[in-house]
Amino acid sequence: MEIPAVDVDELRSRLANGAALVDVREPDEWEAAHIGGSVHIPLADLPLNLDEVPTGSPVYVICARGGRSAAAVEWLRSNNVEAVNVAGGIHAWLEQGFITVSGSG
Repeated sequence: MEIPAVDVDELRSRLANGAALVDVREPDEWEAAHIGGSVHIPLADLPLNLDEVPTGSPVYVICARGGRSAAAVEWLRSNNVEAVNVAGGIHAWLEQGFITVSGSG
């Protein structure tokens, strides 16, 4: 299965237009820095929390560098969710100097 992907510049544009973002990193990674407005569902919890995935189409999925989010996108697409991987993950987002939040805000 081909995994569709966007880079962080494209993600930023899509988020500005109301796109939904799911972050599949672990809780400690999420607490350290995440993109405001994203939904946090750790990869291991995704199968039990499919109902928490935003219904926006498509849903963008991010992790640290793109590996876990690619696995999440593959699983989501096999469950009829139009999902797109964010290439480079939060590290690429930070390298561009884009804003993140920490903790629960």
